[in-house]
Amino acid sequence: MEHDADILITGGGLNGPALALALVRAGFRVTLVDALPAQAQGADDFDGRSYALALASVRLLTAIGVWDRVGDKAQPMLDIKVTDGRAGEGPAPFWMHFDHREIEEGPMGQMLEDRYLRRAFAEAMEAAPGLTVLHGETVIAQEPGVDGVTVTLASGQSLSAKLLVGCDGRASGTAARAGIKRTGWDYGQTALVCAIAHELPHEGVAHQFFMPPGPLAILPLPGNRSSIVWSERHGAAKAINALTDEDYLAVLRPRFGDFLGQISLAGKRFSYPLGLSLAQSFIAPRVALIGDAAHGMHPIAGQGLNAGLRDIGALAQVLEEAQQRGEDIGAETVLMRYQEWRRFDTATLAMATDLSNRLFSNDNPLLRLARDVGMGAINALPPLRRSFIREAAGLTGELPALMR
Repeated sequence: MEHDADILITGGGLNGPALALALVRAGFRVTLVDALPAQAQGADDFDGRSYALALASVRLLTAIGVWDRVGDKAQPMLDIKVTDGRAGEGPAPFWMHFDHREIEEGPMGQMLEDRYLRRAFAEAMEAAPGLTVLHGETVIAQEPGVDGVTVTLASGQSLSAKLLVGCDGRASGTAARAGIKRTGWDYGQTALVCAIAHELPHEGVAHQFFMPPGPLAILPLPGNRSSIVWSERHGAAKAINALTDEDYLAVLRPRFGDFLGQISLAGKRFSYPLGLSLAQSFIAPRVALIGDAAHGMHPIAGQGLNAGLRDIGALAQVLEEAQQRGEDIGAETVLMRYQEWRRFDTATLAMATDLSNRLFSNDNPLLRLARDVGMGAINALPPLRRSFIREAAGLTGELPALMR
């Protein structure tokens, strides 16, 4: 049977383009279906959104021809400081400090603005042979068969391929149409996201400050700017989000502290509810899921996009090796290899972030004592501290070839 493509991808955010580039690099014919118009990926204005990319993720982006387009716009994360405390009271006496100089590979990760990453993906896809991008289209139906899968677009067009990959987020239509159910729960927290400008240099240090309502991450951007991901209970977050910019900053300042001097907003403000969402299977007949379509977790460890990129490295490797052996890339035996590689790891990571959020997002005095002593102990033991640094850099576990 002649297909329109070897692999169809639905979802044009970040994971979809990354997977498409990884697959065409391996010689596959790929069609990406993106609901957004082409010009939506090329905005020049900074809107406040940024990503913490682990070292392993940077390696993958380098391998698929994206990092060379954006590397000069990134900010290396040289140190990570983790503290516990209450707003306005400063940090507890015990903390964790992860220094990139303790591992040989260099900075643990890089901070990159959304606008640069999306534009780099768009440019790389435009230059990639074997890749077709359908903008402003959505998949409304899919039908797996013995030799392939056929999808119907909202425009009425039909396409066929050996495999359909869902990169279409937590509310994945691909997963729903395949009958894949989800497990999860709401955390009762909302993430408030923005970028700030500050008087003093951040020196490439990322901060994670645990407070009773939820964690506050302060992540360095180029220049005297930082990205903020700030968790509050739903009711409080809704009230804070309704404030004017100046009143919003007045609430943020006692949580942020004055270690970087005066602060001001440097982009738009965003918010989104926090919860856990795990697909009960990452595969179905002629279907695979990656990224948030497979697993959505708390941003407490900044692993959302990094976990998706690891899915991409694993799936691309499994499919390339199957193709080299002459196997049907959409066969269940092939897709099971991907699921066995990634499902346990992502479930473990999701549970670890869930447990960390529950442990730290409270004001129980016994738990406060236990976690502060625990952080102090980790900080005092170099081998244990280095293992945490390697974990933050994405260098642990079975790494796909694109991340080595």
